[in-house]
Amino acid sequence: MSKQERYQAISEQIVQCVGGMDNVAGSAHCATRLRIMLKDSSKADMDALDRVDLCKGVFMTGDQLQMIFGAGLVNDVYDVFSKYTHTENMSLTDIKNASAKKNPLQVAIKSLSDVFIDIMPGILAAALLMGVTGVMNNWSVVQNNETLHALNRLASLASSGIFAILPLAVCYSATKRYGGKAILGIVMGAIMLDSSLANAYDAASGAVIADVLHLFGFPIEMIGFQGGIIVALMIGYVTAKLDIFFDRKIPDVVKLLLSPLCTVFVATLLLFTVIGPLGRELSTLITNGLVWTTQNLGVIGYMLFAGVQQIIVITGLHHIFGAIEAQLIADTGRNFLNPLMSVALMGQGGAVIGYLILHWKNVRAREICIPSFLSTLFGISEPAVFGVNLRYKYPLVAGCIGGALAGAWVYLSNLAALGFGTTAVPGLAIADPANNGYVNYVIAHLIALAGGIVLTVVLAQFNAEERKQRAEEKKLNALPTLDAQIEFFYAPLAGEVRSVTTCSDPMFAQKTMGDGIVITPTDGILISPVNGKVVMTFPTRHAIGIAAENGAEILIH
Repeated sequence: MSKQERYQAISEQIVQCVGGMDNVAGSAHCATRLRIMLKDSSKADMDALDRVDLCKGVFMTGDQLQMIFGAGLVNDVYDVFSKYTHTENMSLTDIKNASAKKNPLQVAIKSLSDVFIDIMPGILAAALLMGVTGVMNNWSVVQNNETLHALNRLASLASSGIFAILPLAVCYSATKRYGGKAILGIVMGAIMLDSSLANAYDAASGAVIADVLHLFGFPIEMIGFQGGIIVALMIGYVTAKLDIFFDRKIPDVVKLLLSPLCTVFVATLLLFTVIGPLGRELSTLITNGLVWTTQNLGVIGYMLFAGVQQIIVITGLHHIFGAIEAQLIADTGRNFLNPLMSVALMGQGGAVIGYLILHWKNVRAREICIPSFLSTLFGISEPAVFGVNLRYKYPLVAGCIGGALAGAWVYLSNLAALGFGTTAVPGLAIADPANNGYVNYVIAHLIALAGGIVLTVVLAQFNAEERKQRAEEKKLNALPTLDAQIEFFYAPLAGEVRSVTTCSDPMFAQKTMGDGIVITPTDGILISPVNGKVVMTFPTRHAIGIAAENGAEILIH
């Protein structure tokens, strides 16, 4: 079976499990999950969906079905599924909007992550360059070599560019995300950073005194919004809604002239009178709250955050952290949340390995656990959390404790990042090299990984369901092999018989489904290889399951 045929079979199986084609309202995908909007979620057979080929986990959010296939694979599955269901023109935003009626709070918070999608490449590039230049600045060979010094200086300039205009970039992306014209977001971002305004950092330190305007008796301080990420998000949203409003209300004959004029002017008034002051207070509250936690709760505060962060991922509320991280960098120059989120993720990866150790002989467990763990190494925890840990519960608890233990090391080593947006192995590049940052980054992740593994194995001993499952697997593994069960096994087809390892389908060639043979037929007559009963036929008629009289199971594919 080719990959295309396999994905087609998966698509047909999914449609059958969700109640038919008429129940599929739309589909999209993210980095790891196929997302299907259902008209009636009660028709979905979750147990059957969980057994779909290549699926690593399934869960329901409102009327949105999410199936975890993993990075890369989900793109291929979606391409076939969307064509099969005629939903290929829908976007992830369309799916989120369709589910908004069911879960408005979650959709609103997740929309924050969409704001950073367009600008994330620039942020990651700058953060990676910042990490590299931070290391090179300490090398005497760079300082003493004219060419290396020049290259490092240019790299440093490249790394600081995005952070200097980050409010503008966020305002542009927010305006675009919430339905306004992107250029108006750029205009408002430029106003926030206008050189005629007092620099926000200089005003805060007392280096400059800002001009004060009086509007109807109310004082307005003419201070810029350098580092104002929260303000940029707020004014971007307001700009988009004003743009939509004026486009709808102003007559077409003068719309091109008056609509953007009214949008920019009203947005500017709101920026300096309401949005700016409110956003500044909110930013200060968030930053000071996190800093207060680290200063007053110390190691306990770090452990609590690292321990519960992946629980927050399950709720979908973690998308808001991007804005908070950006604000932390703008206010303090360092991001201590990034390594905490990274070790929290690695704790879940360790829990998956722990579960895999307990169930190594289970083929299905290997299929799910190995790709799920590899995903965590690149900063993607959903396959691990939803595919394994949340399903069996005790690995989730073990992973959280493992993350909390590593959070203590993050605190003790004063570990932080110079950027945000990437964790785990790629996150090493943006770790702050100060205080042996790279070494401590590796140590913290090893603690989380080891903690997740060990605690999963330990907690399994106290879990009744786990003990029952392992007992059943032990009985299954103790069953005699096919050769021992069947004395006579006839060829189901006339033709050339070869080893199953020569099969073009890697699932069979690697004996994932067990041992077998490959036959190149010389005629089209198919017979049963044993005396038994047909117990399964796949809807496409390409696979037949037979139970022999003595209980052995055979698949003809």
